[in-house]
Amino acid sequence: MSQPSLRSRLLANRRVLATAQVARDAVVRITTPTPELREWRRIDGDRRLRLEYDLDAESVVFDVGGFAGQWASDIVAMYGCRVEVFEPVPDYAADIEHRFARNPLVTVHASGLASESGTVTLELSGDASSHARAGSGDATLTVALESVEEAMDAMPDGRVDLMKINIEGAEYDLVDHLISSGLIARIRELQVQFHLFVPDARPRLDALRRGLTATHEPTYQYDFLWENWRRR
Repeated sequence: MSQPSLRSRLLANRRVLATAQVARDAVVRITTPTPELREWRRIDGDRRLRLEYDLDAESVVFDVGGFAGQWASDIVAMYGCRVEVFEPVPDYAADIEHRFARNPLVTVHASGLASESGTVTLELSGDASSHARAGSGDATLTVALESVEEAMDAMPDGRVDLMKINIEGAEYDLVDHLISSGLIARIRELQVQFHLFVPDARPRLDALRRGLTATHEPTYQYDFLWENWRRR
């Protein structure tokens, strides 16, 4: 029987280490919950707030930071709408593509979304893989980025009914670009998780919230957990 290749063994090791890191992070969240997290759990925010939207079969949803594709799966099951999943880690993107291989409503992009197309180096750590947190992962990987404007232009009427963003620190630059470019006006609902580990996270978050109020209003806000903005 042939032995697994070195690349296969390395990928397997990375997945094991990434899973362990995610488990460690989960233990920390469980044992030291913030007031926001305790309230979020009380109201079952992941199952209710993050999934309950005014969507239908004609809606277009962007899942930016797809990881395993569970949120996309829930949205498709509830609304039968089109979902574009953006996941830059090739292994994760391949897994999502396999998951939805028989579902034409879901399109998987093996890339992240950013202000312009290009590449970036990620530190791999499961669903916490990031280019904004040095030393956070067990390995590094150069991944592709896609222009958010080009991705939106490819949609019917260039609109997005719901954009969910969970990209481990890169959300600050992406949301800032959406505001400064005016693209935010073409997004009906923006669901985003801002992360506290980013330098100057609080003042940057406050500035982005001020910018968003020009076109959107918050429907829920749980600091550094999840928040949603609806176009006025």
